Amino acid sequence: MAEKEPINIAQQKSDVESATMHSEELRPKKSMKCLAYVAAFAVFLTGITLNSSTASPSFSMRFDAAVAVKNTNFGQFKFDNSTIKLAYKGTNVGEAIIAKAQARARSTKRIEILVGVSSNNVSSNSALASDINSGILTLTSHGRLDGKVHLLKMFKTKKPPEMNCTININLVDKVIQD
Repeated sequence: MAEKEPINIAQQKSDVESATMHSEELRPKKSMKCLAYVAAFAVFLTGITLNSSTASPSFSMRFDAAVAVKNTNFGQFKFDNSTIKLAYKGTNVGEAIIAKAQARARSTKRIEILVGVSSNNVSSNSALASDINSGILTLTSHGRLDGKVHLLKMFKTKKPPEMNCTININLVDKVIQD
């Protein structure tokens, strides 16, 4: 009869230990992946005041904005003071401060902010006059929340969500189109 080789118990135990260790290494990666799904959404409500003159094209407006921080993690997301910046063709035209806060686990934190926007920093040789005459003004916004997800007061993962939006403002109707 053919002899059977003895089963090496130490080899089996090592495989089980390495599988356990591998799953423990994946846990922080999974929580970071969940944090990557944290989204900061900005819904800009209208509150636009437009000033334009024939000598020098300019704009001045106010946005009442609602920012929603959606936390899909199983731990709370604590974030520090942050800034949302609005730009016209790369030039900053306004910014809003988001105060330090936290979003509870698997919930959405809504924050109301007021943003003042003005074309004072835009150079006079830009395409501002043609954009104002076309009736559509395009702004971009960028925001980032620096914070951490706290799981069981033991694990803290850092993955700051970012927001980039393009906003098209209809100057004739004084509403946001997109």
